[in-house]
Amino acid sequence: MERFLISKVNERKCVRCGMCEEVVTCPSPMDCIGCLACFQGCPYQARELIEDERTREKIRISVDGKEIEVPERITVRKALEIAGLSFGIYPGEGDVQAPCRTGGCYSCVVMADGKAIRSCVSPVSEGMEIRTELPKHYTPRRIIHGPQPHSVGGKATPWWLKGGRYIEVAIWTGGCNLRCPQCQNFTTTYDGRSASLSPKEAADLVTRARRRAGVDRMAISGGEPTLNRPWLIEYFKELRTLNPDPNARFHLDSNGTILTEDYIDELILEAGITDIGIEPKGVKPKTFMRITGIENENLARKYLKTAWEAIAYVVSNYKERVFLGVGLPYNSALIELDEVREFGKRLAEIDPSVQLCVLDYFPTFRRRDIKRPHPLEMLRVKRTLEQAGLKTVIVQTSIGHIGPG
Repeated sequence: MERFLISKVNERKCVRCGMCEEVVTCPSPMDCIGCLACFQGCPYQARELIEDERTREKIRISVDGKEIEVPERITVRKALEIAGLSFGIYPGEGDVQAPCRTGGCYSCVVMADGKAIRSCVSPVSEGMEIRTELPKHYTPRRIIHGPQPHSVGGKATPWWLKGGRYIEVAIWTGGCNLRCPQCQNFTTTYDGRSASLSPKEAADLVTRARRRAGVDRMAISGGEPTLNRPWLIEYFKELRTLNPDPNARFHLDSNGTILTEDYIDELILEAGITDIGIEPKGVKPKTFMRITGIENENLARKYLKTAWEAIAYVVSNYKERVFLGVGLPYNSALIELDEVREFGKRLAEIDPSVQLCVLDYFPTFRRRDIKRPHPLEMLRVKRTLEQAGLKTVIVQTSIGHIGPG
């Protein structure tokens, strides 16, 4: 018998922070359809899952020309699963890609009654006609925050540029395939309400911001920007068209979990990125699960393997063409120093000269109990990684970035 989970507010935990009213989308406020976006994005875990035992009437819908019956009060995604379609996380995996499930990345878009909708956060309705194949003229979209200029940059910003003046303009994408309980950018990651932009609209904004700030570097981070592959490829192409000068740098920061070899090839050879940052989170699957909130160990192993393989692939094939930076989140509550050392040795085996940026994770989102590492602790981390064989280690600290030397 089909079980249906819905979200309910635990009033004892709710602090009226506004996330579920201003950031996280809710497609059916009066009668939960079980998209669970609010459950994923609540910082205080005041949203709880309960089984909905109410009777559900059957409604008729059409999926790619085939009529079926599905229960009422469910998402389009759930209806498509009942129709036998599969959902994947990696590009090209499954009939529909749905990596974020909170409405930010727009990867799961299908046509419903002639309109493009996000299947993960849209309610199914009586008589709805759904087409999973998007029209040829469809322009991909996704939620974007920014652009903003900044003086630090990301994992793939060369260390000698960081600090002192604006060096880069950046945008951040809504939606992520990870569920990090200490997400450092959760109001972007779980944003399903903001208006979506086309690749050209986003490229226009970033180009204008570049001119205002007087910088050459243009970055995109998240959330996780690689989730919507058609959007990301088109975005970089539009950005290159608008910025044809030889000084322009096109920077992607990613967790690397879905950066397959063919995806990297397309990003570099066709989309033209010049700088790429990859953040594997750790070495051990259990650590990866602790940091990312991924509960399925097989999926965690796959994500971790893909990220490390992406680093090795870029070094082996594009070392002279792109600037590679690797990221490592650090907090003693998340990863032990012994694993930090192991991380350094593994990266040094690939290439000891690769830039590694260690991020001092601070208390936020659902891990407000942790403490931001002291600068002296970050210096110990830096020395540990250098002793493991790495030549270019930067540590982010509360008093600024500390680079090689």
